[in-house]
Amino acid sequence: MLDVAATIGALVERPRETVLLADYDGSLSPIVDRPDEAVPLPAALDALAGLVGALGRVGIVSGRPVGFLAQHVPVDGLVLAGLYGMETMVDGERRVDPRVVPYTSAVAAAADAADARLADAIVERKAGVSVTLHWRTAPERADEVLTLAGELANRHGLAELRTRYAVELRPPVAIDKGTAVDALVDGFAVAAFAGDDTGDLAAFGALARAQADRRIARAVRIGVRSPEMPPALPDAVDLMVDGPSGLVELLTAVVRALRPRE
Repeated sequence: MLDVAATIGALVERPRETVLLADYDGSLSPIVDRPDEAVPLPAALDALAGLVGALGRVGIVSGRPVGFLAQHVPVDGLVLAGLYGMETMVDGERRVDPRVVPYTSAVAAAADAADARLADAIVERKAGVSVTLHWRTAPERADEVLTLAGELANRHGLAELRTRYAVELRPPVAIDKGTAVDALVDGFAVAAFAGDDTGDLAAFGALARAQADRRIARAVRIGVRSPEMPPALPDAVDLMVDGPSGLVELLTAVVRALRPRE
């Protein structure tokens, strides 16, 4: 485990050879009931803007579409990996992994069926690539939503991804936050990722493997504490911070530590 000072030291020792990545929901943005109302802490934008250009690469790896991320985190120079890596945005150019394109019709059909069956739940269509069914605002309907998700996945040849109070129907391809992070840290010496949810465990695992394989010299895994975090999170990381505000405080401290080096 690392303490805060050691974490900051690891991130500023070789800044041009360092990549720093973060999750969005629950990490840069507080957890909210409705997905469209999630906005980052204002200080998060300032911290990310201060890190871009000072570090070798700064990015967000999220289950959100890159269009949503670009709108809500308008920081020039950020690399965005959305939908767990199924789409990316670099320098304003959106790219969709070609492996998921054949499933867009199936995703649309599943989304239409979910809309028809789940009038009071939230059906979140994600850039035509996946669809998430939420029950945070109607917790009593969790079993109903999960049963329907299983039916639709089987009917349309899609995979299910369980997240916090939600299930995503997505193309059955081997893409997750781990594969996204693995690609984004390639060529760097130090790599960091911050996250809070079950989907982030794959990213932490990817960093651990990259360090074990000596593809990176140092992995820095930052867990963001919340009442809803998965039980496995503390054991998967090197440092725990208290919620999005704790993460922003850490990132801001990194910005301050980098300034004398500019």
